[in-house]
Amino acid sequence: MKAGSETQVDGSGEGRDRLYQQLARKLFEDLTSGRYAIGDRLPAERDLAIEHGVSRPTVREAIIALEVQGFVEVRIGAGAYVRRIPGTAETPGFHVTGFELMEARIAIEGEAAALAAVQITDAELDLLDELVERIDQLNRMSANPDDADETDREFHQVIARATRNAAMINTVEQMWQLRASSPDIALLLTKARAAKVKPVVEEHRVIAEALRSRDPAQARAAMRAHIAAVLDHLLFATEEAAVAEARRAAQTTRERFSRLSGL
Repeated sequence: MKAGSETQVDGSGEGRDRLYQQLARKLFEDLTSGRYAIGDRLPAERDLAIEHGVSRPTVREAIIALEVQGFVEVRIGAGAYVRRIPGTAETPGFHVTGFELMEARIAIEGEAAALAAVQITDAELDLLDELVERIDQLNRMSANPDDADETDREFHQVIARATRNAAMINTVEQMWQLRASSPDIALLLTKARAAKVKPVVEEHRVIAEALRSRDPAQARAAMRAHIAAVLDHLLFATEEAAVAEARRAAQTTRERFSRLSGL
């Protein structure tokens, strides 16, 4: 289901909450009303999406919001389970999500790339090429995913500095700080690392080449395409990880019964 076809979860028409927040509030109410007990499994992501008329990424955001507060526990390959029931004084809390940050980054870093395309120096372009190669090497050789993440951050900050605009530089830096400080985003990144999601070298190379062409429109498009792809990598790679874990568990079970049947 496309985001544009999503409906208001509660039917109220109020525009104060995003859809994932409305869904998180509805699930929160289900917990407090006694619909679920501790240890119960919530409906599958697909079923929740159909029931509430939203996309599966929206469901994922809502579940993450509840998971951050400790109300549910997501078990890889098994789904979301109730971990604790909210107290009478508790309310669902929300932080900046991966979707919200990526929407902002697409808008702001896209324009930063366009502005940098007409300001960037040859030395900065050479540095971007070096950083792309470093990301490639770290992806292949480093056991610590944070190494490539830090180089990825430096890549984007070089572009921000190339705008020669202090407000743009500060804004991009704040977005990267938010990426590290939001509990919702931190949880999503932890899941992505477990799924071995890494910065995509070719996407960074396309941005560097667009900047070297000194074409603002091309640079903007390359940056926007990259950040949109990042969100896809984060969300759908974590889903693939769950599928892969379920397959591994099934294979282990088959092997165990094969050994037993051979006794």
